This record gives sequence, C-alpha cells and structure tokens, in this order.
Amino acid sequence: MPTLWQDVRYGARMLLKNPGITFVVILALALGIGANTAIFSVVNAVLLRPLPYDESDRLVFLNERSPVIDEMSVSYPNFTDWRNQNHVFEKIGVYNRNSYNLTGAGEVERIPTAQVSADLFSALRVNAAIGRVFTNEEDKPGGTPVVVLSHGLWQRRFGGQMSILNQPITLNGKNYTVIGVMPQGYLYPSRVEMWVPVGQLSGDSNWQQRGNHPGLFAVARLKSGATLPQAQADLDNIAANLEKQYPDSNSGNRVRIRPLLEIYVSDARSALWVLFGAVAFVLLIACANIANLLLARATARQKEMAIRSAMGAGRWRIARQLLTESILLSLVGGTLGLLIARWCIDFILYISPDAIPRSKEIGLDWRVLAFTIGVSFLTGILFGLVPALQASVVDVHETLKETGRGTTRRHWLRSSLVVVEVASTLVLLIGAGLMIRSFYRLQNVNPGFSYARLASFTISLPQKKYVTEEQRAAFFKRLLENVRALPGVEAVAAASGLPLGNNGWQTSFMVDGRPIPPRDQTPLMEACTVTPDYFRAMNIPLLRGRYFTDQDNRSFLAGRDLSKLDEGERLTAGTNAIIIDEEFARRHWPNEDAVGKRIKLGTDENSSVLAVVGVVGRVKMEGLSQDSNRVQGYFPFWQLPFTGMTVIMKASGPPDQLVASAREQVKQVDPDQPIYNIKTMDEIRAESVAPERLNLTLFSIFAGIALVLAVVGIYGVMSYTVTQRTHEIGIRMAIGAQQRDVFKMIMGQGMILALIGVAIGLVGAFALTRLMVTMLFGVTATDPATFAAIAILVTVVALVACYLPGRRATKVDPVISLRYE
Repeated sequence: MPTLWQDVRYGARMLLKNPGITFVVILALALGIGANTAIFSVVNAVLLRPLPYDESDRLVFLNERSPVIDEMSVSYPNFTDWRNQNHVFEKIGVYNRNSYNLTGAGEVERIPTAQVSADLFSALRVNAAIGRVFTNEEDKPGGTPVVVLSHGLWQRRFGGQMSILNQPITLNGKNYTVIGVMPQGYLYPSRVEMWVPVGQLSGDSNWQQRGNHPGLFAVARLKSGATLPQAQADLDNIAANLEKQYPDSNSGNRVRIRPLLEIYVSDARSALWVLFGAVAFVLLIACANIANLLLARATARQKEMAIRSAMGAGRWRIARQLLTESILLSLVGGTLGLLIARWCIDFILYISPDAIPRSKEIGLDWRVLAFTIGVSFLTGILFGLVPALQASVVDVHETLKETGRGTTRRHWLRSSLVVVEVASTLVLLIGAGLMIRSFYRLQNVNPGFSYARLASFTISLPQKKYVTEEQRAAFFKRLLENVRALPGVEAVAAASGLPLGNNGWQTSFMVDGRPIPPRDQTPLMEACTVTPDYFRAMNIPLLRGRYFTDQDNRSFLAGRDLSKLDEGERLTAGTNAIIIDEEFARRHWPNEDAVGKRIKLGTDENSSVLAVVGVVGRVKMEGLSQDSNRVQGYFPFWQLPFTGMTVIMKASGPPDQLVASAREQVKQVDPDQPIYNIKTMDEIRAESVAPERLNLTLFSIFAGIALVLAVVGIYGVMSYTVTQRTHEIGIRMAIGAQQRDVFKMIMGQGMILALIGVAIGLVGAFALTRLMVTMLFGVTATDPATFAAIAILVTVVALVACYLPGRRATKVDPVISLRYE
C-alpha cells in the first residue's frame, strides 16, 4: 500500500509536469466516457431497471388476438371470464384511455384520463399517497362516481390543497368525488392525470357484447411460482372454452401475454443496444489515440526508465508506475465525464422527449455511477497497459547512450492502433451514413396529403350533454361555419382521426354480392369519418367519382331515435356513402371502376349496403415508415357524427396564428368545451419521425467525434514518424533523394495504414450493420453506395491527415539532421 500511494503521488506530479498532454488525454477521455455514461443511463432506465412496482417481474400484459388482428383490445365479458376462471394470477385488472372535460372553477380543461378497474391498483400493488383508490363496490354499474387525481394535476389545478378530498369536481358535466391523490411520479398508464372506475361503464349494452373491443387492455400479477408459459397455457385453455361457448364472437380468438416491461421497451430495445455499441466504438477509438500518445511519451521517457531500472526497479515496478498514471488520467476523465453525461442526457431529452420510453426515469443513479467507475478503470488499463509493458522493457546500455530513436516493436504497435482507429471510425461512419440515407428517404416519403399551412385541434363532446347525433352534428356544423369565416382561413374540416398517428379505427367488411369469406380471411379497413371539405383541406387527390357533400346526411333516417343505436348499428343502419382509397379499389375491383360498387360492413348478410361514391389517393395513416396492409375507407360525418373530432384548418399564412381565434369560436358555440392536441401538421410529422431523428442525431455525433479522433491519430503517428526518422530522411536526401521521393515515402506509409484500416472496417461494417436493419427505412444494411462513399471519404481524410507530416518531411535539412545525430 505505501508503494502504491507513492506511485499515485509520483504519477500526479508527472502529469502536472506535462499539462498539454494531460489536458488532451483527459478531454478525450471525458468525451468518450461521458458519452458512454449518457447512453448507458438511457439503457439502464429503459432496459435494465425494473419497473417501479413491487416484484415487477411478475407483472404481465394481456390483449386479445384474432385470426386477422394480432393486436386487439380486450372484450369486457372476456376479461370477466379470464378473471373468474384463471388459476395463475394473483390479481388482474383492465384499463383504457379516455379524456374528460374538467369544468368549474378555473379554465375549462381536457384531462387525459384512464378508466381502470379497481384490481389494476391491486395488481400493481400501488395505493394513493393521499386518500385512497376506489373499491370493487365503486367499480361496477351504479357505483358512486369517484376519481383519483395525479400528483401533478392536484398541484397544478387544485394548488395541492388537502381540502379537495371528498369534494366533487365536474367531469363531462357529471359530478365525481375526489377520493385520492396518487404518489408523485406514478403514471400508469402513461400520460394520464386522472383515474375513474371502468366497471361503471360495463352495464352499457355495447360493453356487454363479446364482439365489442372498447380499447381495453389487461395487466395481471402472476402468482408466486407461476411462469409465463404456464399462464399462456391457462389462458389458451380459457380462450378455447370461450370459443366453443361463443363461436360468433370468439372464433379463433386467443390471448397474447407478455412481460409488462416488454410493452414499455419492445420498440426501443434494438435501437438502444446499437447506439450503446456505437458509443463504445467512440471510446475504443479514444483509447487507441491515447495509447499512441502514451507510446510516444514513453519513448521520450526511456532515459528515465533506464535510470530506474539501473537503480534496481523491476519490470513490473516500472509498468505499475506507468499504469497508475494511466488510471489516474482515466479517473479524472471519468469524473469530468459524469458532468458531460448529465449535459448529454439533457440534450437527448430535449431533442426527442417522447422518443424514448420511461424517459422520466433517466438519470444518474448508483448503477450509472458504478458503470462510470468501472469503465474509467477498464479504460485506464486498456489504453495504458500496452504502453506500460513496452516502456518497462528497457535496454539500459543502449538507452543511456541516448540514440533517441524508438524500437521497431513500438512503431508496429502505433501503426496497429492507427489501423484500429480507422477501421472503427469507418464502421461508425457507415452506420451514420445509412441513418442519413434512411432519414432522407423517410422525409421524402409521399404521405398522400400536403403538410403545408395546416393546424389542428381536437374537441371531445361529453355524451351526457350531447346526447343525440343531431346535437353533435349541429355543434360541429356551427363551429366549422364560424371558423371558415375567420380571416386567413382557406379551408376547414373535421375528421375522427388524422394521418401519421394511427388515429383511425378498424372494421371488417365484405363486398356486396360475393360469398361471405372465412373469418380468418375477412378483410379489414382503416376507417375515418370526415366532413366534406376534409380532402380539399388536406389536399388528398380525388382519382374518380366525387367528394362528400352536405347532402350526404341522415335526413333519410328522420324519425328514428339514433341515440339508441350502438356504434355497430349506427354504422350499418343506413349510412349509404363511402369514399375509398386507390388500394381498396385495386384490390377488390381490379380493372374496374369502383365508383358505384357496394360493400357491407361486418359479415352479416343483413347489413346495410354502402355505395362507393369516390376514390381518393392512399394516405400514410400509421406513420411515414409504416405501410399498413389494410385498405382505407372514409364515412361522411353528417351520417356518422362522432363526439370526438379533430378540426383541421388550412391557413393562407402561418397556421399557428389561427388557433387563438379558433379557440374563441369554440367558446362562442359552447364555453364549456376545451380544445386540446393543438398542433400543426409539420409538428405531427416531426413527432412521427422523432425516434429516427434521435437515432440519426446521436449516430452522427458519435461518427463525427470518431472521425476527428481518427484524423488526430493518423496525423499524430505520421508526425511522430517524421520526427523519429529525421536522421534517416537526412541521409536519404544527402545521397540524392528528392523532396518528392521523401513526400511519397511518408504519404505511402500513412496511406498503407489507412487503407488496411478501411479494408478491415468494410468487413466489420458489413457484419455489424445488419444489427441496424430495424432502424432503417428504404435502404439496406449493406447499401453499396453508402459503403463506397464512406470508404472514399475516409481515404480522402487520411490523405489530408498525412499531407502535413509529409510536407514537413520534405523540409528536413540534411546538414542539420546529420549534425544533430
């Protein structure tokens, strides 16, 4: 221990005696370790850290799947049977997402809300921080309307006052009693601020139908000792029995069960590991650079090592001293790296706050600190071990004669490190190049509509206040007329969902006059209800037929009480107009004019017939990178008025300037209706590619750092080579070598190393970029153009890095160099 402390003190003094080299090394380490720590903190929060629930490894997520839909929400009657018949769950609960208008004191506000069963809290083993959560008695038809608030909503809207407990608040025109406030940071499901009992809705006739899947998903806690395969087998058995009992609704339906953590991270897992691998390459390149620098420094310290050896220091003693200095450098670099990591985390969350799951959990915890310390030690050993071992091999007699030249072995090591740098840099640059090409292709995908000058906002009318469809239609008709009259509005429309957000709904259908298809072959359409000007506002081209008009209304159903029809009945009770996309027409009526053709919703022969009145271009509904196999259909709003609609405004100028005026028009129609999800289409487009933009940004930054380090490494080695070979160059020039001969010699030596690195890097990239397949769009992981372009770029950069040392070599004066020797 005393000798170790002596090594530390001596190493610190030596580092302070060489502030230039020390600063450069610490800066490179801080950047490398900081970037690695930042990405590890994301990996740790998203992939490695358990969910913030007791024994979270026992939590599972359940949904239904049918022969034609793999991801389907849960039927409430089916959930009830799962709960009553399973043998593997300690508790099982369900939830869906909604939003409620909060009125009363303060500004009217739309609050994201989860409708959940009481058993969901039990399954997660969470309770209210203040008050309580609701009971099973409250979670059933006729139960007392109660609500639990999030900590954030309690603080923001109610000032954190305890007096709100057991007091009523008005949601969608109905009084709910506040019974609790959840702990700070609790958000399940994510992005909600209130929880209300879902069981109170289960008495509705729609919810009692097994064929109705109202956006419910289930979360369960496995019994102690129960496994995922056992749970799957148990639920498969229940589903098979339900299929026998209810063949019309449950034929072919099964249950899909997965760990709850997988639902959070499934889309991000591969991308995060690829980014973690990429940033590890950056640190590897930094280590190679630093090792080269320390090898050069070791050559300068040969006399010192020879004296220590002559005085009795053994090889291990010398190596330990140098290794201690390396670890000191890495620990200081790691400490600064933690500060850089904090900044990097803030930067990542700033550029794409919603692109990373569990983003609120990202931070510097004990795991991240342990990782940083471990990486710092390993890094110090990695870049310091070889130089330390090389420097500890000392020929005392030759060194003390001060020949001043390094050994061939050290030259070979420095050359090898340059090859490693170039190869690693090439791999990163090819990865970044693929990302750039992929993002460029994604940005240039034709979405099927125009983004230009479009702004949107959403309104959800409470059903208690707007009971009939005629009331809903009247509200939106008056609102659209008022907004249309605003200065700067070129067009205005409303739709039940917008493109790029997967906001439509799905329904099965059959072509009229054709046999009913088998259930596993029933076609599906992505459906949306729209007002007549929707296609003009969105600039969706009409290919054949006509757009909707105000005459596509429900006047022919006058006298019927539409409010008593459930959603399925409304769809089939006489809505006789539909507009389809070009893929719909091509797939079902190839080489025919689809206008005038007829379809039926569902597979019931008694369903009402819908006539195709127009064919429009295909739109990217789920996202720019998604190409759904489902066809698209549009229903006229005046025949199918929804309570929740998104209003789209096409402006003659900047679209966001219309929002304030539109908000006032909403207040004029109904002052109790808030607007929310206020966005321009450009913002919606940016959100749809946020994960891809984050991957591109980080990969490009890592590749840029790697390229700079590689250039510095090549330049440093070639400069050192020129210095070490000054005597040789002087002799060559003294016996007749021309400047161009010396220049070609130095350039050739450097470019041989670079080209070897390029060759190895191409092979490595060909193998490693296959891991990026899921992150790319419109380009293969082995795209020849990207590989060739990056190889040429690295070669040119290497030429530039070798040029200055080569020019310096031509300036050597033979007389001075020989006199020095």
